[in-house]
Amino acid sequence: MAVVDELLRFISEGSILGLPSSVVMIIPFILGLIVGFLVKRVLKIAVVVGLIIAAVAYLGLFNLSLEGLKDIVTQYGPQAAHYAVILLGMLPLSLGFIIGLIIGFLFG
Repeated sequence: MAVVDELLRFISEGSILGLPSSVVMIIPFILGLIVGFLVKRVLKIAVVVGLIIAAVAYLGLFNLSLEGLKDIVTQYGPQAAHYAVILLGMLPLSLGFIIGLIIGFLFG
């Protein structure tokens, strides 16, 4: 029980880089809420845009070339994956962030 008491004391009284511990733990949660909200909005827009592009391609007004798409993915795919790894490494991947992400996505 001494470990739990010490942990609770650190959370309530301690500081990390001059900020109270509770503030440092709430920041990832708030970021998760914002990211979850934005992901939900972007996915809705992406579905609508995808349906519009599919309808236009079906009507023959726009030609979707898989060869061109393969070239773009081959050229920019590794670079996009590299930046995605860097971004994920910089985000505060904590339990609070993931909980906030889920709540923001569900209720956003």
